[in-house]
Amino acid sequence: MARRRLNNRLDRPVDPARDHVLGEDDAPITLVEYGSYACPHCRAANARIAEVRDRLGDRLRYVFRHKPLTGSDLARRAAELAERAPDPKSFWEAHVALMSRSGELTEDDLKAVADELHLPKDTTKDGKEQVKRAKARVVADQKSARASGVMITPTFFINGRRYDGPWDESSFADAMLGRLGHRVRAAALDFATWAPSAGILLLIAAVLAVILTNSAWGLAFHAFWEQTFGLRLGERSFALPLIDWINDGLLTIFFLVVGLEIKREFTVGHLASPHEAALPVAAAIGGMVVPAALYMLIIPSGPLAHGWGVPMATDTAFAVALIVMMGARVPVALRIFLTAAAIVDDIGAILVVALFYSEAIHVEYLVAAAAVTAALWLLNGSRVYSVTPYALLGVLLWFCVHEGGLHATLAGVILALFVPTRPPPDLNALTAQANAILAAEARHSDEVLRHGPSVPALRALDAIHDRLESPADRLLRYAGARSSYIILPLFALANAGVQLSMEVVRGHEQLMAAIMAGLVIGKPLGLLAASALAVWLKLAVKPNDYSWRQLLGAGALAGIGFTMSLFIASQAFPAANDFAAAKIAVFAASIVSALIGVVILWNARCPPGAGDDGDETRERE
Repeated sequence: MARRRLNNRLDRPVDPARDHVLGEDDAPITLVEYGSYACPHCRAANARIAEVRDRLGDRLRYVFRHKPLTGSDLARRAAELAERAPDPKSFWEAHVALMSRSGELTEDDLKAVADELHLPKDTTKDGKEQVKRAKARVVADQKSARASGVMITPTFFINGRRYDGPWDESSFADAMLGRLGHRVRAAALDFATWAPSAGILLLIAAVLAVILTNSAWGLAFHAFWEQTFGLRLGERSFALPLIDWINDGLLTIFFLVVGLEIKREFTVGHLASPHEAALPVAAAIGGMVVPAALYMLIIPSGPLAHGWGVPMATDTAFAVALIVMMGARVPVALRIFLTAAAIVDDIGAILVVALFYSEAIHVEYLVAAAAVTAALWLLNGSRVYSVTPYALLGVLLWFCVHEGGLHATLAGVILALFVPTRPPPDLNALTAQANAILAAEARHSDEVLRHGPSVPALRALDAIHDRLESPADRLLRYAGARSSYIILPLFALANAGVQLSMEVVRGHEQLMAAIMAGLVIGKPLGLLAASALAVWLKLAVKPNDYSWRQLLGAGALAGIGFTMSLFIASQAFPAANDFAAAKIAVFAASIVSALIGVVILWNARCPPGAGDDGDETRERE
């Protein structure tokens, strides 16, 4: 599962009638800050903002919104005090005083600002009305901060988009002036944080592959993927066609990510608790067994019987993309259920590939693979937290598994098991250490300006950065994005191309019927039946957040096999014509499953009383 994604867009547009604004309404750049007068970082950033305003002049409009530090009565009262200012000029004078009058916000600061504002007493009618309006204004800003995904202070939004870069004047200016590098990075992050983006890329790659295959460039497109690349050392060589480098090589990274996600879900995720895991585990098992059984019922024997694993798989990216695009019509709890079930589904797919779709076994290479696995175990046991040695041994493990006759992607799953996790860091200690290092460097600012920070300081900051997350989490964060946005689209581009002609279908009707029956009928039937059986046997409990009809809709979406189904089909059907027919069946079944799932979920109602729980879950997400 992906980690929590926060909104990166400003929830409430700037309104001069209700916001505190410095600058012209038609300024091309709008900088919105959510801050607190008691926040030392906001107070430090205040000077940087002033420098940026001086530099950009009339091109910048600055807006301040309140997000008092949680649990700080002084911060809340300071925000309410500023809101009692009778006019904009008085507000900004109070704002500057509260931010900069002393090194740290104190009661004396509030008293001094209150005296300067000449406020009526709180006990008078005017005073009570003023206090009421001020509190309402602060509460409105706090709600806007939550809706905008604000977690820390200060948080800045530039032209409606959250700014996550450094707070120095130069970085601010680059972002606000829209330099090319910042625009490209911002556009990429916007796309990556859009939940359906991975599924959209997969779809584009698959459609492009089909179009190219059926165009005048079809033969050249096919020949491109069959080009051989490799290494040669003297008389020894290791070479594979480009399509095998993708299916056996790059896809190993995808399986590494899957392994890391499985590990996280079973340790700290939705599968960590037996109570929470029971329903998605049961559903996933039913969603694998019934499709395979339907396939074997239609094709009980013969050369095509080996393809029973094809309809077992679920493409999480497409399924979740459709759920997200349906928005509030689908409870968040149902998305969690489907994603957790897909994780278990991935385990099944990995086992099926490893046990049933491997080639001739070469024991000597498998012994070498076992030795490399033992080395990984020793590294993990010795608490080696650098990713580099694991990556080097992972490459060696991949080679040994590939040459040993097992599918090479299994190496990614094995590697994931041994990439270490770590206890959560002591953030207070790391913050104090980082502050001490930066303060020491700041005392030598002239030297830093000429030569940059000292090498010991950079090493210490690197160590702090490394400690913030475990090697497993860091690898999942970096490899996960590359898997979703590069590797899987490449896999689809290389494998989804199929000649759309009746000649492909002719003679493969039984194969296509078996795959389609497994995905379109077997998946929802197996998922729903296994879930109902587990609940009836009191092995699991269905949450009240979603209905049985919605569970059936999720089961239909699980019939979108695509990536994993194509992968298993590529292993099960070495003959090109058989593989082509299987691809058409997977495409057709995935489209039909998607349509059925959307139709079922579109107007399905949540059970009575599910709304509050769903809202709470949505907040946590």
